[in-house]
Amino acid sequence: MKKWYSLFIILFLAFLLASCGSSNDSKGEDKASDVDEQAGKPDQLVMGFVPSQDSDTIADTVEPLAKRLSKELDIEVKGEVMTNYNALVEAMGANQVHIGFIPAFGYVLANVQYDVEVILKSIRHGSGTYKAQYVVRSDSDIESLKDLEGKVWAYADKGSTSGYLFPAYQMMEEFGYDSGTELESDFFASTTATGAHDNAAISVYEGDADVATTFVDARTELEEEYPDVMKKLKVIGYTDEIPNDTISVTKDLDDELVKKIKETFLSFNDDEEMIKIMNNVYNWDGIDEATDEEYQIVKDTYQKFKDDIEL
Repeated sequence: MKKWYSLFIILFLAFLLASCGSSNDSKGEDKASDVDEQAGKPDQLVMGFVPSQDSDTIADTVEPLAKRLSKELDIEVKGEVMTNYNALVEAMGANQVHIGFIPAFGYVLANVQYDVEVILKSIRHGSGTYKAQYVVRSDSDIESLKDLEGKVWAYADKGSTSGYLFPAYQMMEEFGYDSGTELESDFFASTTATGAHDNAAISVYEGDADVATTFVDARTELEEEYPDVMKKLKVIGYTDEIPNDTISVTKDLDDELVKKIKETFLSFNDDEEMIKIMNNVYNWDGIDEATDEEYQIVKDTYQKFKDDIEL
C-alpha cells in the first residue's frame, strides 16, 4: 500500500511541475509578444532632431510639428532634441527614438548599424541634393583650399555630412591624406567641433577659427544676430553634391504605421502652414520619397572613414 501511495505522490508532483512549466512558458511567450507589439506600435512616437542651430530654438520650433502629427496619426508624438548625430543614431538603435531627422551620413551609420530605414528626404530650392561650403573671413588672405594649411578648422560635428564628412574627404583627396586624422593633425594647426553649423560660422566671424565647413548657405541663418555676416564672411569653395537629409524610421515599427507616417508627411506638401514649420525647423521647402539606393555615394565615402572617425 505504501508503494502505491509513494508512486501516486511522485506522479502528482510531476504533473504539477509540468503544469507550472507550461504556464511559465506561456507567460514568457506572452511577455515577448508584448515587447514586440510595443516596439512595433509604441504608445508614444518619439521624433529625434539634432540642432543645426541653437537647440532651444529648434525645441520650440518642432513642438507644433509634433502636435500636428499626434492629431493625424492618432498617437502621441514627442520631439526630442539630441546632443549630436551619434546620440540620435544610438537612440534609434535602442528604439528610444522612432523617427529620426538625420542627414545622409547619420542615416548611413544608422542603416549599417541598426537597419534604420529611410522613407523620406528634404527638398530645398527644388533639389534633393545640396553642397557643403568653406567659409572664411573676407579680410583674410585665404583664397583657396590650399591656403587652409596651418589654419584652424571649425566644423559642426564629425557625424555631419556637410559639416565634416564630405569636406574632409575632398581635402584628403586633394592633398593626399589617407585619413581624416592625418588631415586634421598634419594639414591643419588645430580643429574644433562646435556642435552646430551656425556655431562653426560664428567661430570664424569672431576670429576663433580660420575656416568653417557648413551647408550652403548657413550665413543667412545668422543675419538677424549678425547683420554684416554676408560681408564679413566669404565662401572660397564647395564640395560635390550630397543627398539631402532624411526622415528615417526604426526597423521594428509596424509597416502600416510607417506607411501612415510617410503619407502624413507627404500630405504636408499641400499644407502651407506645415511647410512653413518644416522650413523653420530645417529649411525644408518640400518633402519627397527616398530610397536607400540614393545614399550609396555616402556609403562609399563612409568606407574611407569608418575606421578613422570616432563618433
